[in-house]
Amino acid sequence: MSDEHRKATERKASLGQTVRAVLWGMFGVRRGSEYHRDSSSLNPVHLIIAAFIAVFLLVVLLIFVARWAAG
Repeated sequence: MSDEHRKATERKASLGQTVRAVLWGMFGVRRGSEYHRDSSSLNPVHLIIAAFIAVFLLVVLLIFVARWAAG
């Protein structure tokens, strides 16, 4: 693993910062300054895991809404 990748995975951001970045990213609205701040402080591994969880929860929510609407 290169030194640059090692430094990226050692970043420490709170769970709230990671979740907020994922949710704003899913919504599709981010300011440039917030993006640059997040890209320097968020751990990419945590970001990917949080994104997968958020997408899973979104799919489950949509399934429940579709079943409720059809039922």
